Amino acid sequence: MGNIDMIEWLGYLGSVFVAFSLMMTSIIKLRIINMMGAICFAVYGFTIHAMPVAVINSVLIVINLYYLGRIFLERTTS
Repeated sequence: MGNIDMIEWLGYLGSVFVAFSLMMTSIIKLRIINMMGAICFAVYGFTIHAMPVAVINSVLIVINLYYLGRIFLERTTS
């Protein structure tokens, strides 16, 4: 593993975030940690020119932000 460069570590970090997010019982924690993984994967995908990886993870970031916004909006209006 001595030959792994920083961008590969970013991909591994994204994998860890996504796997860890699936262990959360709180939907807020799940979405935040999952979004951190999606950010890592989007940067990773754009950097290695893997557009399917970059695009789908960019979409996941937007989806997570949308639902987090809805959750926090519902909490403030209740």
